Amino acid sequence: MRTVLVLLLLANLTLFAYTRLDGGGGGEAIRLSEQVQPDKIKLLTPQQVAALGPAKVAALADVCVEWGPFSEAERSKALADLEPLAIGKLTTQRRVDVSGLWSASLTPYGSRAAAERRAGELRLQNLRDVAVAEAPGGKYVVLIGAFRTEDAARNYASELARLGVAIPTTMQRTGNVAQTLFVVRDPPANVVARMRELQASYPGVDLKAGTCERTS
Repeated sequence: MRTVLVLLLLANLTLFAYTRLDGGGGGEAIRLSEQVQPDKIKLLTPQQVAALGPAKVAALADVCVEWGPFSEAERSKALADLEPLAIGKLTTQRRVDVSGLWSASLTPYGSRAAAERRAGELRLQNLRDVAVAEAPGGKYVVLIGAFRTEDAARNYASELARLGVAIPTTMQRTGNVAQTLFVVRDPPANVVARMRELQASYPGVDLKAGTCERTS
């Protein structure tokens, strides 16, 4: 009889301990779910991140600022503008294909061979983004530079004219052109502010912030 009572007592104690542990685990799970509340988590778009301002953008982790894309003619100037910021270790360059760009163009040539010869001469003068394209009437034009806006191409044409290259007009390119995008990872606030100031010098070039792309 005593043995039966001892076994019943042990069984009750075991059941009580199990119930307490199970209830505690359930309470912790409930408290955790109440704390997380995933429905209240809001992800910011790149535009919303950029609107936070330089200080808040710099305070975020794993944020990249993308600046560009730049033509070959603009890339060297942009690098010189970034150099005083001493962010070489934070900066990478990525090539992207861009369409709908504008160029300065020379008077049409009667044959592709003549246009190619002139394009070769311009490349020897260290001019960038030089290409030959078909023009109406079976003619060919030499295109120089590749810019996001017609105004930027027109300004570049004026600059080339001062260097002795006769540029009578501008023309929109067909197809894609490879350009350079600068990516600055977790930039300090002063860097973001300076890049915003530099925007005025590069019409049509974008400056945006967002989550850094993961590399495999």
